[in-house]
Amino acid sequence: MIDRTGLAEFLRLRREAVQPEDVGLPRGPRRRTSGLRREEVAALCNMSADYYARLEQERGPHPSPQMIAAIAQGLHLSLDERDHLFRLAGHEAPSRGALSEHVSPGLARIFDRLRDTPAEVVTELGETLLQTPLGAALVGDTTRYTGPARSLGYRWFTDPACRALYHPDDHDFLGRMFASGLREAVTRRGPRSRAAHYVDLLLAGSAEFRTVWEAHEIGLRPKESKRYAHPSVGALELQCQTLLDPDQAHILLVYTATPGTESYEKLQLLSVIGTQITSTNTGLA
Repeated sequence: MIDRTGLAEFLRLRREAVQPEDVGLPRGPRRRTSGLRREEVAALCNMSADYYARLEQERGPHPSPQMIAAIAQGLHLSLDERDHLFRLAGHEAPSRGALSEHVSPGLARIFDRLRDTPAEVVTELGETLLQTPLGAALVGDTTRYTGPARSLGYRWFTDPACRALYHPDDHDFLGRMFASGLREAVTRRGPRSRAAHYVDLLLAGSAEFRTVWEAHEIGLRPKESKRYAHPSVGALELQCQTLLDPDQAHILLVYTATPGTESYEKLQLLSVIGTQITSTNTGLA
């Protein structure tokens, strides 16, 4: 059963404890609110301010697990706090570790300071959990996918359109790399894992994947330099830095261009163009 009073009190206290700069928001000279405003939390959680306000006022509909997960992420809750929030709302706490989609507060704080940079947080299977606006402008909104298609490695072999964003000379290596990553994930997580399910689907549906899979390659890693063929700004060569959260098996990917290069200028142009990309069936590799 939902504990409306406990839920309302916990949300209010956590909201008041989070400062604007903790989530990448400007403080402003006239701010009097302790912590975040309700409308700011609602925006961070992609929900209406009225819906969130009703939760703090002990009224409104019973929030779904998806809503509670969004609030936990928006407020940068720890895993223990997230689990407590789920139980207050009358739901079982989600799994932790490899299956968890809750980005840790530390990684989320770093991500929030990268708003002017292409960046995203992904799972070990290449499923996008968070994406900056410039990241979406570079590769399309990769948070919109559902099911196995959330994984870039899965899309690579099932949706040829996703390859259009990458330099043709890199296609062979990327396919081998995705297969190698899936093999490592299956070995690490076991035959009943989501990774193993993706492999079964790909073996049944992609002759190309079967060929690559049979090579048994292991240990292929993404190259530091990435080459893109962007539909709006043309060729781009970007460097990729990664930060791993081993407890959650999440990876923060940050893409930059060397100052003074043509790619740097194009990335600046892309930040102005925004998310006007002609192909959205793409993803970071």
